[in-house]
Amino acid sequence: MIYNSIIETIGNTPMVRLNNVVKGIAGTVLAKVEYFNPGNSTKDRMALKMIEDAEKAGLLKPGGTIIEGTSGNTGMGLALTAVAKGYKCIFTMADKQSQEKINILRAVGAEVIVCPTNVEPDDPRSYYSVARKLNKEIPNSIYPNQYDNPSNAQAHYETTGPEIWHQTAGKITHYVATVGTGGSMCGTAKFLKERNPNLVAVGIDTYGSVFKKYKETGIFDKNEIYPYLTEGFGEDILPKNVDFNVIDTFIKVTDKDGAIAARKLAREEGLFVGWSSGSALHGALEYARENLKKEDVMVILLPDHGTRYLNKVYNDMWMKDHGFLEERSYGTAREIIYKRNGKDSLLTVTKHSTIGEAIRIMNKEGVDQMPVVEGNEFVGSVTTSTLIEKIINDPTLKDKAVGEIMDKPMQVVALDSTLDVLSSLLNKNNRALLVRDDQEKAHIITQHDILRAMTT
Repeated sequence: MIYNSIIETIGNTPMVRLNNVVKGIAGTVLAKVEYFNPGNSTKDRMALKMIEDAEKAGLLKPGGTIIEGTSGNTGMGLALTAVAKGYKCIFTMADKQSQEKINILRAVGAEVIVCPTNVEPDDPRSYYSVARKLNKEIPNSIYPNQYDNPSNAQAHYETTGPEIWHQTAGKITHYVATVGTGGSMCGTAKFLKERNPNLVAVGIDTYGSVFKKYKETGIFDKNEIYPYLTEGFGEDILPKNVDFNVIDTFIKVTDKDGAIAARKLAREEGLFVGWSSGSALHGALEYARENLKKEDVMVILLPDHGTRYLNKVYNDMWMKDHGFLEERSYGTAREIIYKRNGKDSLLTVTKHSTIGEAIRIMNKEGVDQMPVVEGNEFVGSVTTSTLIEKIINDPTLKDKAVGEIMDKPMQVVALDSTLDVLSSLLNKNNRALLVRDDQEKAHIITQHDILRAMTT
């Protein structure tokens, strides 16, 4: 068969039975291998749909420019569509994304603008904000906005869901996918649940993302948000394409477990997949061990290809340096707090405490900084340097509330963040970090803690 352009080859990806990584699991476990799409990821489906819907609506005209914030794979799908249809592309990406993704996008003619990861979504420097700004400035351009564009989920409702239903002859009982923009999970799950209302949809989330807690409590908890290394899923926002009504439960997966599972798929199943695919497998098997029955059929969506991660997940030195393989050169935040043997107690003040009270606590306990709390939330911080500077200028400040002079909250980081990651986050504007242990108890990590860990 001869196709008129590369975009006609999108979809109809194979279903592969998993044999070796699922030993001890009841039921049948199948993988929907999305790297067979021409852009090597499931994002090709919705990229094509978003552009074709924009054309039909008259939003994108010949010679136009496609501008999008992407973790890489959506950009590739959009770029291939742009090449086939004669559009230009500008993509914004967070600086945590792999260099391979940036290089691939530039190879297919896209302009790539790299933005900082550790900023709020509405910060003008974020990759969301930069994309929106460019869209306003450049004539005949569109910002598809994969997060809120209904064409994203609709693409999977129209293609991925029907394919899975047909390939399993309607026998699928469980569908597992990572959740980022929400399209591949929610569009697919919606279709499958219309065919089988008893189908269980398991969403895979990452530590540092808000989805799991929001599903379980309805609370958007900013304390859940902190930097993580895994790419392509998890969010610090609630995209409109994430329909929590079609997701039955969430499983959270660590950076390390996802990376190791990706390598396991490559070595034991011959599936050379990306990091988020490993996370999908790890979470799926965690759920399956407790819940899957012999007659059940579970389908795991494997979103992308391992070539995006040659210098990360498939690089032994990178894996060791981040504590993901046994031989490692760095410790972790977990090791720092557990070596304290429960002796540390996080000292805090409220925003309504007086500055004088904060000074007395810091003098008595010999600490240089403390978090400021309001209820269960960290809302700010105080440091000796800030207090000295403020009181020298105005000695009467000691009777005023901490909330009037506090600095920004300390950054919350993942429990398994390694020392190199921790040290990179500490600077003159960020003098201490917070980390939550397995029981959700908060601990502080300072530069002294990291120095001590590196020398003992």
